[in-house]
Amino acid sequence: MNWIDPVAAAGFGSAAEVYERARPSYPAEAIEWLLMRTGVGLNDTIVDLGAGTGKLTRLLMPSGARVVAVEPIPEMRAHIDVGEAVDGTAEAIPLTDGSVALVTAAQAFHWFDLDRALPEIHRVLRPGGCLALVWNMRDLDDPVQRGVEDLLAPYRGRLSAQREGNWRAPFAVSPLFGDLETAEFRYEQRFTAADLEDRVASTSFVAAMSEEERRPLLDQVRELVADHDEPFPFPYVTEVIVSRRTP
Repeated sequence: MNWIDPVAAAGFGSAAEVYERARPSYPAEAIEWLLMRTGVGLNDTIVDLGAGTGKLTRLLMPSGARVVAVEPIPEMRAHIDVGEAVDGTAEAIPLTDGSVALVTAAQAFHWFDLDRALPEIHRVLRPGGCLALVWNMRDLDDPVQRGVEDLLAPYRGRLSAQREGNWRAPFAVSPLFGDLETAEFRYEQRFTAADLEDRVASTSFVAAMSEEERRPLLDQVRELVADHDEPFPFPYVTEVIVSRRTP
């Protein structure tokens, strides 16, 4: 049986529809850079790990490669309407050795058990293949993003934010992948107060709360933008990180 973080399973399983509706996509420039740096194209295979509802999967389709979305949560996987959507995890990828040119993970890498996932990713990648991580990070210079982050921080518990970089430590000691190459891009959603509520509600640990816990938090989220004209900007910094498989 595939192992899934219980917070991810509970939160994303119950909030798949709001996740698809409220979560951002990724800037075209970021995907262009990713494909250029990895050299993936026709006749190659891309595996999108922890694909969620397929937000990155859809953007990889114009590459001409075969795109396989690997997602363990059925409610999320049901929204993937392009490529091939299969049950699996980063720790147990249902593809053969050396069959993949590129493995991607968007908003998902911090959920993986990296002691198991890095060797598994290395296994399915062909020699010279790449691992690419994509993150939409909160632009904390924006007052609404800062306000949301301040509201969520007390509830996050053991779950670390991507910007804390805890996921980087396994790379520092692993011989399986080379140096990390990083690029940053700007991205923005345009929201109403209801949209912002949905966006926060799609966060794993918020979705996993009881309604009695969640409702006061979402009311506070709406208060953050009570005086804002709609639609208002909700900006991100999109970070793309590429690392090449070592022999």
